[in-house]
Amino acid sequence: MNSENFTLCEKVVAPSYVRQGSQARRGHEQLIRLLLEQGKCPEEGWSESTVELFLNELAVMDSNNFLGNCGVGEREGRVASGLVARRHYRLIHGIGRSGDIAAVQPKAAGSSLLNKLTNSVVLDILKISGVRSVASCFVVPMATGMSLTLCFLTLRHRRPKARYIIWPRIDQKSCFKSMITAGFEPVVVENVLDGDELRTDLEAIERKIEELGAENVLCVHSTTSCFAPRVPDRLEELATMCAKYDIPHIVNNAYGVQSSKCMHLIQQGARVGRIDAFVQSLDKNFMVPVGGAIIAGFDEAFVQEISKMYPGRASASPSLDVLITLLSLGASGYKKYLSERKEIYSFLAQELKNLASAHGERLLHTPRNPISLAMSLDGLQASSDQAVTQLGSMLFTRQVSGARVIPLGKEQVVNGRTFCGFMSHSNSYPCPYLNAASAIGITREDVTLCMKKLDKCLKMLKKDAVKSSSTVLEVNQEVPGEE
Repeated sequence: MNSENFTLCEKVVAPSYVRQGSQARRGHEQLIRLLLEQGKCPEEGWSESTVELFLNELAVMDSNNFLGNCGVGEREGRVASGLVARRHYRLIHGIGRSGDIAAVQPKAAGSSLLNKLTNSVVLDILKISGVRSVASCFVVPMATGMSLTLCFLTLRHRRPKARYIIWPRIDQKSCFKSMITAGFEPVVVENVLDGDELRTDLEAIERKIEELGAENVLCVHSTTSCFAPRVPDRLEELATMCAKYDIPHIVNNAYGVQSSKCMHLIQQGARVGRIDAFVQSLDKNFMVPVGGAIIAGFDEAFVQEISKMYPGRASASPSLDVLITLLSLGASGYKKYLSERKEIYSFLAQELKNLASAHGERLLHTPRNPISLAMSLDGLQASSDQAVTQLGSMLFTRQVSGARVIPLGKEQVVNGRTFCGFMSHSNSYPCPYLNAASAIGITREDVTLCMKKLDKCLKMLKKDAVKSSSTVLEVNQEVPGEE
């Protein structure tokens, strides 16, 4: 209510009570004013009532919620289900216009304001998380793979003769498909084994650039966050190489925002060389539903160019979800999650190391990977060819989600390309292994329960292997030998 309506309220309820209510309302409005003034994530999280008040204020600015509105167009924000309308806080028009996802919609001032504020708050979080020189970003209602495709399609206009994308191998299908979908030919560069770690083969990448010709290379497509034993690409050296050959550099930072190490690599890469854009998932980094990503970069003009490449309007749901989340957490709440994740990484590493030792296995030494860990399964492989894959099935049926069991020699065809040793990021990694990750939102209870179930599964498999071996021995003893 405005001040005039509060004054009228005093005719109905005691003025002292009305003034108290007015002061409470001003408390909410003060928080909203600071957000509009600064465009940054509030230091302390907002209450749900403040968030809902703000969203309702935005919604009444959209034409579909105007009193007396009569829409005669084909897109008037009509929603048949009240449940759907409430789910979206009646912000129905989406974001952007037909030619630009970042443009303001005349019929939807509230949704447009939501879009601009979300991008501004997310930019602030990227800076807080470690990439302090990032210039611009926007939330796009597509997951990481399609967002990478959008970046590649934008580069096509800058480098019309380019046909190839150089890609240090990472066994994740959407990364590979993002390049195929954009119409380019991925040039897969195998990683090199350094101890237990799989690292970027810089010499092989430079040879490929010289072999193909820099003008024929659209970009280098590198990766930060990844499953151990692969570790983040050597971004500083790659960025320097891209600057040397004048080749664009796109970084897949899928779940790297939660890692200060991954964000530091991006910051340093941009400082010493060239990084044109980096892409990260909303769900993996901000604990919201799947369906959105952030495209960010150090050249505002190029980031705007990418946003204009998106055809048509877009869903506001990912923007709404991440804005609600960040306003509720505040910068301090998000930083607390980041700190807890890092602490639990150390806890998970120690627990996994202890468990591995108890079963005659070992925790692979991958210190350059700040999120994912891997435990060898050599003993399990020796007991039975099927035991490794069986472990994965057993964990899944026991509600252990996210743990990945990687057997030796698996082949996978992705868009016509055969990958040997698929999921291990290498044609011939030395051992089978199990992955576990300490990602944002994980708890100590998750780790403890996972270790308990993993221990039980390993014991069951060993017991089965002993029984099987005893049965084979008995059968062999009963079979008469050759005379």
